[in-house]
Amino acid sequence: MDGPVQSSIRTWLRRIVRFPEPINQERKVARMKHRVMMAALFAIITSPACAAKLSGSPHILDANTIEIEQTRIRLSGIEAPETDQICLDAHGHKWACGVAARDALIRYSNGRTWDCQTAGVDKYGRSLGSCFIEGQDMNAWMVSSGWALSSASSTNIYVIHEVRASNAYAGLWSGAFIAPWDWRRRNKGTIIVGVSSVPSDAQELLLGSALLSEPPSPECLIKGTVDRNGKRIYHLPEQLSYGQIDMTKKSAERWFCSEPEAEAAGWRRATR
Repeated sequence: MDGPVQSSIRTWLRRIVRFPEPINQERKVARMKHRVMMAALFAIITSPACAAKLSGSPHILDANTIEIEQTRIRLSGIEAPETDQICLDAHGHKWACGVAARDALIRYSNGRTWDCQTAGVDKYGRSLGSCFIEGQDMNAWMVSSGWALSSASSTNIYVIHEVRASNAYAGLWSGAFIAPWDWRRRNKGTIIVGVSSVPSDAQELLLGSALLSEPPSPECLIKGTVDRNGKRIYHLPEQLSYGQIDMTKKSAERWFCSEPEAEAAGWRRATR
């Protein structure tokens, strides 16, 4: 159950400075506080959210997030497109590459059992994990199949798989696209990549204000918005606020295919 979170905490624990020797009642209070602190840190180390082994047939929320035994797991070390991400194919036409990446993972999984080892959580509370199907590294499979990139913040253990995918023009590499981490904060200066030449109108097609005016798929009708206070809120078609939202206004607004997917990404349901 060791992982980077646990190792860093244990290192910190070894460096804790001992409390000075207070007198009488002060000594008892200090020792009690010390025991409480040590117990709390031990609970963090042994928490299933920090490190756990999970097995089962997962519910796949998007190309980067699955759920096993009510635990949401984000595949670590890789970055897959969001379900509303749009790419360009070999002919320069737009296609819903985020939905395609998710569906490719669903097809390959095909109801089989996944074995996942988690270590730590992300800022949305999802466990970070490496997962396997019959011994095959699924994190690596997503990258080698062209449906994900090696994470820019990782140790680049999947870079060789990314090179193979680009050489084979697989998945996203069949045309032009925006790296997933850039898609989430895209603007007019965002770089568009691809193995072959990027179409001259790629900027307009992938960064234009009308890009997400329509959902990427008929199943992805949930609207996600960010309010003035930075709160992420999603709206269902049957809610009163739904029709008032113009999805061409801000790049921070996005489409979701399901409530679990929206919640796993850090959005919360609108009250009306």
